[in-house]
Amino acid sequence: MTEYVGFDVSKEETTFCVKDEEGRVLARGKAASDPEALYAALKVHAPCPRRIVLETGTMSAWLARGLRRRGMPVEVIDARQAHAVMKLQHNKTDANDAALLAEIARSGFCRPVAIGSETSQERRMLLKARTHLVRQHRDTANVIRGLLGSFGIRFPKGTGRLATRVRLALCERPELAEVIEPLLSSMEALKREIARLDKIVAARAKADASCRLLMSVPGVGAVTALAFVATIDDPGRFGNSRTVGAYLGLTSRRHQSGEVDYAGRISKRGDGMVRTLLYEAANSLLTRVRRAHPLKDWARRIRKRSCHKKACVALARKLAVIMHRMLMTGEMFRWPSEKEGAKA
Repeated sequence: MTEYVGFDVSKEETTFCVKDEEGRVLARGKAASDPEALYAALKVHAPCPRRIVLETGTMSAWLARGLRRRGMPVEVIDARQAHAVMKLQHNKTDANDAALLAEIARSGFCRPVAIGSETSQERRMLLKARTHLVRQHRDTANVIRGLLGSFGIRFPKGTGRLATRVRLALCERPELAEVIEPLLSSMEALKREIARLDKIVAARAKADASCRLLMSVPGVGAVTALAFVATIDDPGRFGNSRTVGAYLGLTSRRHQSGEVDYAGRISKRGDGMVRTLLYEAANSLLTRVRRAHPLKDWARRIRKRSCHKKACVALARKLAVIMHRMLMTGEMFRWPSEKEGAKA
């Protein structure tokens, strides 16, 4: 008998539903959210499942990898697509969600998403931790500026010498020190931890051949290279390098209905961290890199007829396509020859 299984995963327990080819429910139940426990439940209620479906979530990659190692045909689908189906049901319960996921498994309605390797997940964890600390550091600095600004104490832009300038200002207003000093200490501690994570990122990027290859692209540093490699994981899963731009949400949306057909803003689908880093790399290439390159000329033409931000977004998409192609071919970033550069 062919069986299809849906898993509705929560932190402690996973609700499952097993259906046959005709859509009849064969079994329902719950098991601990652990690959071993789910595998044991499957051996009892669905010994030979044809497809197992669960949504993307915090634990989905871990559960999928664990079940696949045990020979289970697990597919992870986009939670947004699953939600579009689930919101049509009258009563939303874990059991009903599991039944709908089993129906999706039976019909093959949703396209599965790729599950990254453990190495990729560890790299992303490192980068997300760094991003979190950077945001905390920025927010703490802004709080200090705002609090002291309400007393007419203002500082120049940038955080390089902010702590020194704040302490000099507090010498004239010592009554504010007991409030501001803990924030300064917190900001300095965050800065030290960010520097420590930066060293780890630089070391891992230096040790990885793919990261070293991508760092030959102007504007791409260790953080951007490591984030791109961690997100793409397996370059071979993309049939065409052009699809990487859409995968990272750097292509425009399209709305077509009857006689209406227009392209809107970029979709912003996919990984926001990589998209932001590619935008920063494009901005650096366009504004800081002095060496001539056809990519810069192309982006400048877009900037001339549109604006700087749109030019950076378009250049970021180009960089994503080029970087994926570099991973596929192993070829370093090519600069034009002196004669070509002189013509440009």
